[in-house]
Parts: sequence; structure tokens; C-alpha cells
Amino acid sequence: MSRHGKSVFSCIWILSSFIWGIACQNDDLGTKNGYTIIKTSNFNAKIVSDAQVLVSLTPAGDTFDFLPFDLISDRAGNGQYHWGDITFRYREGSSGNWTDGDSSTARKAVSSVKPGAGVLAASDLEPTLPTLGPLNVTREWLDISGDLGLRFTIGNTGKSPVEIGSLGFPAEFNSIFTNRAATDTQRLCSLSDPYVGMHAGFIRVSPISGTGAALVVTPLGDTPLEAYRNLNEPSYAATAYGSQTFEGFYEWQVLTRAWAENEWASVQPWNTPSFKTLQPGQIFQFGVRFSVAKGGVRDIDATVQKTGTPVAIGVPGYIIPRGATAQLFLQANSSAISFSSDPVESLAFSQLSENSYGITPSPTFWGRSRLTIDYEDGKTQTVHYYVTKAADETLADMGQFFTTEAWFNDSSDPFGRAPSIMTYDYEAQSIVTQDPRVWISGLSDEGGVGAYLATVAKQAIQPDADEIAKLETFIDEVLWGTIQTSDFAVRKSIFYYQPSAVKYTYSPSIDWANWWSWDESDSYAIDRAYDYVHVAAAYWSLYRVARAYPEIVKSHDWNWYLNQSYSTVVRGMQSDVGYNRLGLMGETVFGEILADLTREGLTSQANTLTQSMRSRAVEWDGEAVPYGSEQAWDSTGQEGVYYWSKYFGFTNTTTKTVNSVLGYTPTVPHWGWNGNARRYWDNIYGGKLQRIERQIHHYGSGLNALVLLSAFRSDPSDTYLLQVGYGGTSGPLSNINAAGFASASFHSFPDTLKWDGYSGDYGPGFLGLILGSGTYVAQHETFGLLAYGGVLSTEDGGKKVAVQTNGPVTRRFFIGPLGLTVTIDAGSVRSFTYNGSSGAVSVTLTQSAGSAKAAGAVVWVETNDETVTYSVSNPDAKSERLGWRVPLKGSGDVVVELSRN
Repeated sequence: MSRHGKSVFSCIWILSSFIWGIACQNDDLGTKNGYTIIKTSNFNAKIVSDAQVLVSLTPAGDTFDFLPFDLISDRAGNGQYHWGDITFRYREGSSGNWTDGDSSTARKAVSSVKPGAGVLAASDLEPTLPTLGPLNVTREWLDISGDLGLRFTIGNTGKSPVEIGSLGFPAEFNSIFTNRAATDTQRLCSLSDPYVGMHAGFIRVSPISGTGAALVVTPLGDTPLEAYRNLNEPSYAATAYGSQTFEGFYEWQVLTRAWAENEWASVQPWNTPSFKTLQPGQIFQFGVRFSVAKGGVRDIDATVQKTGTPVAIGVPGYIIPRGATAQLFLQANSSAISFSSDPVESLAFSQLSENSYGITPSPTFWGRSRLTIDYEDGKTQTVHYYVTKAADETLADMGQFFTTEAWFNDSSDPFGRAPSIMTYDYEAQSIVTQDPRVWISGLSDEGGVGAYLATVAKQAIQPDADEIAKLETFIDEVLWGTIQTSDFAVRKSIFYYQPSAVKYTYSPSIDWANWWSWDESDSYAIDRAYDYVHVAAAYWSLYRVARAYPEIVKSHDWNWYLNQSYSTVVRGMQSDVGYNRLGLMGETVFGEILADLTREGLTSQANTLTQSMRSRAVEWDGEAVPYGSEQAWDSTGQEGVYYWSKYFGFTNTTTKTVNSVLGYTPTVPHWGWNGNARRYWDNIYGGKLQRIERQIHHYGSGLNALVLLSAFRSDPSDTYLLQVGYGGTSGPLSNINAAGFASASFHSFPDTLKWDGYSGDYGPGFLGLILGSGTYVAQHETFGLLAYGGVLSTEDGGKKVAVQTNGPVTRRFFIGPLGLTVTIDAGSVRSFTYNGSSGAVSVTLTQSAGSAKAAGAVVWVETNDETVTYSVSNPDAKSERLGWRVPLKGSGDVVVELSRN
């Protein structure tokens, strides 16, 4: 994000516009010669008459265009891709260099071919493919049972075999936000995401508003989605390709061996790279099918299945801790005949029931695992999993790593950063003491707090006495008084570039001339509201520890930490702080602070905080698109807007915000994209590898999941919310490697496919996990009773349900059929049972594994129906902080009985 705010973003934008505007835009498509309208019962479409590429695609009876036809005059040049273009690499024989083919690079009007039955338009691409050699390529637009089809026929007209090592279909959608007002972006634009699942692969496209019909693109015939490659295009000022307002486009790759042998040689691809050999006179056909998901994003899987494409749905998702077994439901027209995993034996599979399978990680495996399913009809599907260590072990590793390897204790540091947990570079195996983006080394902004925020937030659910001792010294010696001023203002960075003002050896190998190398004055500015969330969350986390585990917190009591968190929030809402009228990343913690103020009987503070939040919610309720940000478009404001709109009963804004999140957060059978909220520019500001790129499990996953999980708790019949939300809240677990280091995000470009070297801005996403994760029980309309973050079993014909928890957060569970949420502040919920008829719930509490021991736990119970209340029947339970305090044993379990009144 822009760290100077709107004025500097505008300066960067103007400069970038000069750069992008160097090249001129030509009408190489031939749009001046008009368009050909093609229609099916499900679509109205336009292709350029000369080039015969698709430039407009609207569902029948609708005006929403999934393609940027309104910008066609700015996208008519050579090198700008459209549906109907093709890229490939071939060579004659089986060795030697590859020859590239690309229909976009030197456009000529294609030669029309007389269409056959069911063909809407056909053309020979030879005029626009000057490097065809012995190949012949024809393209057809088809009517497939009312859907639109795109088919290529590739033939070998030569006398020797031809090896095709790459074949791709560029995928263009209207994801261009450049020069659009927020309302126009919301009204006109859409976002796409792939499922690189081979013959089961597809592209899902949703309006950015999250409402209205969605679009799916599925394989036509033998056209596996083997990879999803980012495309390079020239960038012009009108659209700004590859920028914060225009991420760029990708292509559906059917064959990838030529890339895997060259640009991707050092990378483990999602799927095994393949090629095809065309014998003389032989032809191959490949294509895709466009279908309307009339019911919107919730209808995508059903629409995919109707095309004959296999569908897989994983519960609780595709990120699996060791020791847990996930479920995989298959919906296909053909029977699955074999399962295999790569690496071999990284996953074990067992059939639970018809079309339902158990997926269990090897107890020694960690990392990416690809499950391959072969079907009787010859189709192959790949489902992509990520295996972590056991959830509690993963969190413990992270706390240990950051409080040791990332612990900065150089007392001579002139910036006052010691002692602290600083940004860590795992590739260099060192603390990042200098970075030209000063906040990364300055313990503020998202990019500089990732390591310390994650570590302190972890204590709220898994406190460790040694880690807390270090964190207390960090708070007393660095956070309070250096990062934060005596009036609770928060500085934007405590590291800065000003050689004349400080005795410090700045690295001469770093370019310090960019705008982000702030001097002391700019670094010490206190005008960025986002920074106040991190500090408030740190104090709140230690408040929770001090309240439940007072013996391991030495410097201050719980009241001090709670007051610090409250005062930080209030200070961040003052008029000299910018962006505080926007939704802020992680501000769900403000709601937790308010809840704890209320529970502690601190009425005056609670009222002040309530009034401050209400004024913002009222403002948002009057805005068409209340998701402002430092950026032209963002996926960060929705969390805060949703939380307070729901809290104060602004139903329309609440619903609109849930839809907004669904518009940019997909669910597919891939650990990287499932629940992965749209982020693509933050590596510029918080990553080591800086580029515009679809990020995998950046902090947007964990934070936007808060919206969807909360919405599911309000409406447990909408299990789609849980499927997407739990995928998002699981995301931050995958960022933590086997050593305990947590990366800012995973790089999705196929030439990289690795975790970023920096811890960067990881922390806010982990905070989202802490605040939203838990065990969720849902009644699915197709698959029955399911548990996310637990193992479910039933007794007495399904009347009694038992759940063993196994997620990263075992202090919260939600029972959908009862509309009941139970939360504890210490220890762990080992398991729970409930009776669906009587509503009785039995909860087994224990001390948390690998954590400090608590004398007791406070149990809070919330119900969706305000007329339904519960009570704790245990004789030792006492009312405390609007809940019940239950004594815990030093070892062993305590059973708490909850009775519906």
C-alpha cells in the first residue's frame, strides 16, 4: 500500500502514466471493420470480424459483460490478449530449440472458413501466425447446448513428427480498475481464479460485487488445465497493465513441457508437464466451454458438474495438519478407479462411503502434496493439498522461531529497535535490519509488524512463559515509548534514512532514493490508522494472557494491558490520524476489546469506544461502496465495515459486504486458491520479491475469512460461507514452514511457486486466524453433518453428535444446528457432544498442549436466537465476566454441562 497516502499515490500514478504512455495504441485487431454478433440460448457475444477474437460476453437477458468491451479501443493493439488467441511452442523431431507461436504479436485479419454444423464462426489463423511452420491452426466458435465453445484444431502438414511442448489459451476478463470510479468498478468488473486440476480444471469468474450470475470456463474434450501462466503485455496509460489497478491476465495452459524445460526448470510445477507429438497428417483438437452459473458464486460447482467436468469438495479444505483426516467428496459422471499422491505416500486415502474419501497425511510428511484421481472415462483430476505439522506444534514452532532467530537485541541500535522481533529474511537466514522500504525494518506498518504481531497474537491462544518474558521487554522498551508515543499515537516507522541525523552505516548496495526511504520526520508521522490496529492487538493479546495466566505475566497486570489497547484505539480515531474513517485490517480485534471492556464492567470506556465505532458504521451505511483504502481498489476495508455494520444492525451494508468478499474470494480444490482473498500488489510493499502478482495466502485470506465465518454463524444454512471462510482462516497455517518461519505470502507465478523470503506483513493474517478459527459443525444439504476443525461421529441414530477438536484454535466452537457458539479464555476444548433435540451440550476442557497451565477457564455462550439461553450446571462454576468460570485440573479433563433453559 502507499505509505504516504493519497497525495503520494497520485504522484506515483502520474509518473507511472508517463512511463506507460510512451508507446502508442494501434487498432491492430481491426475493430474499425466492425464486429460479428454470435448468440446462443445462454449468451450474447461479439467477436471482432477481422481477428475473430472474443471481445464481449454477456449472459442472455443480462447486460453484465464479463469482458472489457467498454475498453476495446484501449485493448486493440498487438501483444494484447483476448479469448480466441493462442500461444504455443513446437519443434520438429524430439530435440532442439522450441519455436514460439503467438496469435497476438503481429495481427492480420484471419481467413474465414465455412462453418459446419453447430459452428457459429470459423477461421484459419495462418495470416496472424507467421511462425506456423508445418502446423495448421483453425479456430471455431461453437454452440454447445446453449453454451459458448471455443475449439482449436491443430494439424501437422509436414513430413516429420512435430512435438508441441506448450499450448495456451489467453484468458481475458474485465478486471481492469484503472481510471474507474469505485461505483463503476463494482458495477462493471469481475475477477477470475483458476483450478489447475487437469481435466477437472476450470476458471471461475465472479462479478466483483459478488452478486448476479457468475461464469465458468471448463475443458472441451481432452483439454486439461495443466498450468495457469501469467501473460506479459505492453502497458498503456489508459489501462496500466500490471499495476495496482490492473493485475494482468493469465492463460489456460494445456501443455507445459517447453516451459518446464526452460523458464520453469528450477520449479516444482502444480502438475506434471506434458507435451503432444503430432505425426504427419495427424490433428489434435483442444478447447474450452463457457457456461453461466445463473445462481451466482454458490452455483459454480453445480454449473461445472453439468458440463460433465468432475467436481471435488474438500472438508475442511486442502490445508491439513498432521494427525488430522480430511474428507473429499467427488461428484463425477464416471467412477474413480485409482488414487495416487506425489510425493509418493505423502497422503493415504480410504473410502468412507460412496463418493466420499478420507485423506490422511503421512505422519512424517510436510509441504505440498498432489492427489491424482483417475476416472474410468479417461479423465484425470488433481487435488492440491498442503500438509503442515500438527496445528499446535506449528504455532509453537512459530513462537520459538521468531523469539529466537528474529530476536533483535543490539542495544547500540540508534533507532531504539532493541529488544524486538523484527522482519526476518529466511533465504538469507538473517534479520532485515535495513530495507529501503523503511517500515519493513522499522517495526510498523503491516510490512514491519508481521513477525512480532504474529508472535504476540499467538500468546492469546497458546501462551509460553519464555516468549512472553521477551515480549514484555519488547513492549516496555520499544513498543511503548518508541513505536508508540506517550499520548498513544503510533509512528509509521522507527527506522528511517537520514545519514545526517543518525550515526549509522547504511548499506551502499541499497537504493535509498525512492519515496519509501523516509527521513525521520516522515517515519515518525502518526497519521496512519492501520498502524494502530497492530499495537492495539498486541496489548489485547497480553491482556488475555494476563487475565487467564497471571502468574506468567510479570511487568503489568491485565488492567494495564486492556487500558493500553483501549487507549490506542481511541487515539487512532482522532482527527490527526488518516484513514480512520475506513475499515481497517484486523479491526475485528477492536470488537474483542469492546467485549472485554464490557465484561470487565468498564462502562465508560465501553461507551466511548461504542460511540466512536457507531459514527463510522453510520457513515458506511450511507455509501454505495464503503470499502475505501490507500489503494484505488482493495480487499481490506470489508472486514471492519462488516464487523461494525453487523454490530449496529445495518443489515443492508452487512449483506453487501458479505457479497463483496465472496466476489474476490474463491473456493476450489487447491490449497493455494481455496479461501484465498484477492491480493496482488502487497509484495511491492512487504515482500522480498517485489512484483504485481496474484498472491497466495497473503493476510487477506485470514482477515476476509472473519467476515464469512461470522456470516455463517449468523446463517448456518449457508454452508458455502463456511467452505470459503474456513479455507481462508486455514491459510495462515500454511505460511509457517517446518522450522517455524512464517512467510508473507506464496508466489503463484509458475516460474517461481515458492514462499516469499520475508516474514513481511504476515502478522495481520495470523491475527485473523486467532480471531476467527475454531471448530464449526454444519448441516450440509448434500453431504450431511460435517465438522470443520474437528472429527465428527454420531450415536443413537444421529441424535447425539460428538466432535473431537483438531484445529489451530481449540477455544471456540460453533454448532450450526443449534445456532450456538461456545468460547473459552484458557485451556483447550478437547471435545464436545450435543443432543440435537434437547440442545444439551457437554464440553470437555483440558490444559492446552505445550502451553502454560491455567487455574480455570471462563466459558461464554452465545446463541443466534436471543430468546434461547443456556446455563452451566457444574457445581464449581461461578459467574464471572458475563460467563462462567470453571476450575481446570493441572492434568486431566473437566466436563462442563450446558443446559438449554
